[in-house]
Amino acid sequence: MRHSASGLTRRGYVGFSWTYLFFGWFVPLFRGELVVAALHLLFTLVTGGLWQLIVCFLYNRQYMTRMLTSGWVLADSDGRNAMAAAKLDIVPPARPLA
Repeated sequence: MRHSASGLTRRGYVGFSWTYLFFGWFVPLFRGELVVAALHLLFTLVTGGLWQLIVCFLYNRQYMTRMLTSGWVLADSDGRNAMAAAKLDIVPPARPLA
């Protein structure tokens, strides 16, 4: 992923989150999403851990959606961008003209 304004790059994730399954609310915390981490901690405590088992299927998609709506774009090979776009149910980015 590349931020369209600043040019910074960051790794994007799609599909099942093994990291979230094992580390739970620490994942959004380490990815810099403090409010999301606090909410996930609260929901994990209230549900006795059931939240963590459910969200591991959803977290990467939610994370990527938040990134894409805040100015980040897919910036990998055409094949990998198409695969990520398909998993996120978005239109794949057009290849820039040279």
